[in-house]
This record gives sequence, C-alpha cells and structure tokens, in this order.
Amino acid sequence: MYKLNEIKELIKLVNQSDIQELEIENEGSRLLIRKPGKTESIVIPSAPSQPAFAPAVPAQQPVVQQQPETAPAAEKNTEAAAQESGQYHQITSPMVGTFYASPSPNAAPFVSKGDKVDEKTVVCIVEAMKLMNEIEAEVKGEIVEILVENGQLVEYGQPLFKVKAQ
Repeated sequence: MYKLNEIKELIKLVNQSDIQELEIENEGSRLLIRKPGKTESIVIPSAPSQPAFAPAVPAQQPVVQQQPETAPAAEKNTEAAAQESGQYHQITSPMVGTFYASPSPNAAPFVSKGDKVDEKTVVCIVEAMKLMNEIEAEVKGEIVEILVENGQLVEYGQPLFKVKAQ
C-alpha cells in the first residue's frame, strides 16, 4: 500500500517531467498516474480488506480520493446468505496459480458435474511456483458446477466449484 506522501511525490515528479503516464506495482498494489487532461490517477489494492482508491477528477494536479470498498462486502453477504440457507458450498482456491482438472493432460478429470465428493476427495490441482497442490473438497456433497476451465489462472479465494452440501 502506498503512503499519501509517496503518492504526492510521484505525482510531482510526473508533472515536472516529460512522462505522460506512470504505472507501478508493488506489494499487491498498483498505482497509475497520468498527466492532467489525459485521465486520472488510480490506486487499486489487491487485498479486499484494504480501502480502495477511486479515480480522481482530472484537474491541474491529479487528486486521489479514498472511498470505502462496498462491492466485495455485498458479494460476501450474498455468498453468506446462500451458504446459510444450505444452497451451495463453494470450493475456493487457497492460492494464486494455475487450475488443473486432472492429474495429467491425458488423464480423466478428478471430478465432473454430478459427482459425489467427501471431505478428503481431491477435486483439482492448483500449480503455484512449479509445485502441484492437490485441493480437497472439504465438504460432503455433489458437484453442481465447475466454475473454471482447465489451465486457467486462478486467484486466491476465487471460487472453483459449487457443491450441494449433504
């Protein structure tokens, strides 16, 4: 996360140079600064618990405004309500990596739609930094939906499967 004085210093440096746009990624945050008249300055933290910075209004000096994050909270409330009502359990990715539905390219998938699973059933592999991590269902039920494609990059906490819990 960038400190306000760091952002102000970067804005000043961009305004004093011939640079039209500066984008920096550091420690899970992205900072984008564009010169006035082009568009805006944006800081986007990747962690959902941190407050988001909204686009600033183009002016002589780019301005960064802090606003509370509301969309993820609404999504969490919807998910929580669905889980409390017993509709579906979501199996989520415990890490950033590549999703694999089967143990090897020519092998059958670990699970398919309609398959019954229990807490110890391996449902997929998430590869992170050349390590193959087997992901278990952690719930007893039936696979209702597979939410990602084989070989797709997944994020931490991203839903991979919907399971009708039993």
